[in-house]
Amino acid sequence: MAVNSATSFVLSSILTLLIFSGMQMYKPLLTKSPLTIIFGGYLGSLMFMFIVTAVGNLESSLFGKNFQVKLPEIVFSMTLSLIAAGMVHRICFTTCLIFSLLTIYYMNKISQKTYIAAVPANAPVKSRRHK
Repeated sequence: MAVNSATSFVLSSILTLLIFSGMQMYKPLLTKSPLTIIFGGYLGSLMFMFIVTAVGNLESSLFGKNFQVKLPEIVFSMTLSLIAAGMVHRICFTTCLIFSLLTIYYMNKISQKTYIAAVPANAPVKSRRHK
């Protein structure tokens, strides 16, 4: 069951704060091995997804349902998540960037599939010309 934009904003904001605080609390564990460093970047990309969701739902609540997230919001969300991942480890920054780009690609693909209505192709019109 879907929730409204205001509730989704609150939920995604809480999840963003939980991921950020978890990354900071478990920083020594996340920097222990190369695999956990990559996992730290993945957590940063999850944080990116929740920040984008929170910002999009906030704008949807304030400006109406037809308002869409555009490039400045994506750059803002990416910057916040990259800073959080960079606070854990430098390689977390890089893997967060890679995972976040994949995340935004698939979010856009799912959004287009869900919200863009298919426009039927126009059939060619045959004109009757008498010679």
